[in-house]
Amino acid sequence: MFAFIEGKVCDKSGGMLVLETGGIGFQLSCSMNTLQAAPAIGESMRCHTYFSVREDAMELFGFATRAEKELFLRLISVSGVGAKMALALLGAMPLKDLELAILMEDITALTRAPGIGRKTAQRIALELKDKVSQAELDSLSAAGGPAPAATAQGSAVSEALEALAALGYSPVEARSALQKVKDQSDKANELISLALRAMVNM
Repeated sequence: MFAFIEGKVCDKSGGMLVLETGGIGFQLSCSMNTLQAAPAIGESMRCHTYFSVREDAMELFGFATRAEKELFLRLISVSGVGAKMALALLGAMPLKDLELAILMEDITALTRAPGIGRKTAQRIALELKDKVSQAELDSLSAAGGPAPAATAQGSAVSEALEALAALGYSPVEARSALQKVKDQSDKANELISLALRAMVNM
């Protein structure tokens, strides 16, 4: 119903962002990443939006970037993952790291988000891992998401994935090998070497 809302920031607290436009204040439920990206009160901001209608409630969600909105929609498509849980995941880490955690089936990283248990994390990884591609990881980085820079390990794994793809390995092969060695180093060149050795023994 609403693709985006652009207006003056009136409030940003408690997981909510209020944008005033045309004399109307729109209250948007947001992730911590979007709240951190929001400008100071009184300044203008555009939020991509998703309007949820249920039998017991209507709620408007806001996202600082289109990439965050798209990932939110994927997350709520997973059985047992509701909007609040999806926002918790989005706010727990940079978008690129979250995509990478899903791609690498990093259950430990996913369970760092509040309210995400191991079974839910496994379900998210299982249902979404094949929908995450390296191109999407690159687009998240290029989009200039609101979150801080990726962690050293996350960045190294992403670089290693790119390098292995350039060497001709399929995403499945590269992902499988890196999953086995990702905790052994936080340097891309070392991860590439370890992954190549792992693939020889696969």
